[in-house]
Amino acid sequence: MAERFADKVVIVTGAAGGIGRATAERFASEGADIVAVDLADSLLDDTVEAVRRLGRDAIAVGTDVTDADDVVRYAREADAKFGRIDVLVQNAAILGSNHPLEDYPEQMFDKVMAINARGVWLGMKAVVPIMKRDGGGAIINTASTAALAASPFIIAYGASKHAVVGMTQTAAVELAPHGIRVNAICPGPTQTEMMRGAERGYNPDDPDQAHEAWRQSVPLQRYAEPPEMAAAIAFLASADASYITGSIYTVDGGLMSQQR
Repeated sequence: MAERFADKVVIVTGAAGGIGRATAERFASEGADIVAVDLADSLLDDTVEAVRRLGRDAIAVGTDVTDADDVVRYAREADAKFGRIDVLVQNAAILGSNHPLEDYPEQMFDKVMAINARGVWLGMKAVVPIMKRDGGGAIINTASTAALAASPFIIAYGASKHAVVGMTQTAAVELAPHGIRVNAICPGPTQTEMMRGAERGYNPDDPDQAHEAWRQSVPLQRYAEPPEMAAAIAFLASADASYITGSIYTVDGGLMSQQR
């Protein structure tokens, strides 16, 4: 595979598994060193080891993305270790709970918004000064098809991902003069633990039935695999996408084309 990111430095939040792990591995396979950010546990260490097996350097930074000091720390550790930050991929998120809006727990709503929306803002706030110092960079935020259409019973998740889209577009305009491109992907159903949780939330008695219903709703008739999301993220971070900023990319097997 061509090394589009040779000697570049990429921060990936939510790097412990799923799309985050696949993204770290994809960038490493194309020559990047990785700063893997997530809550500290063995899965985060596994991501670092996977990157090192691909021949690139990596560090793990255990982080609560809702804590401003923690977020500043991962940006500073990346800069101290590698001397630069070329790409920020913000993938950390939770689904929250599954309830009608009038029954949705207030504490859970606040938690989802803090991780999925506040965390994205804090990440850009911490990393952008370093990118400006070095003359540019690329930021890719993970939104969702839930940012583009109604998402019954997961109102906090839908609201948070709409916020990610709004912040992405605003940041793209603000940061364009500094050579910083900002885009977002909107994944459709993907083979991740979060999606397993969504299936259990929609049909606790038969999550396989929920899986099959979602699968059939996708024109390509299957869920995505995490490496397919990683490929889209890598494209948006690469020089191949040098004229793309402020864009919201659906990576959904055609799902949202049915909503238009």
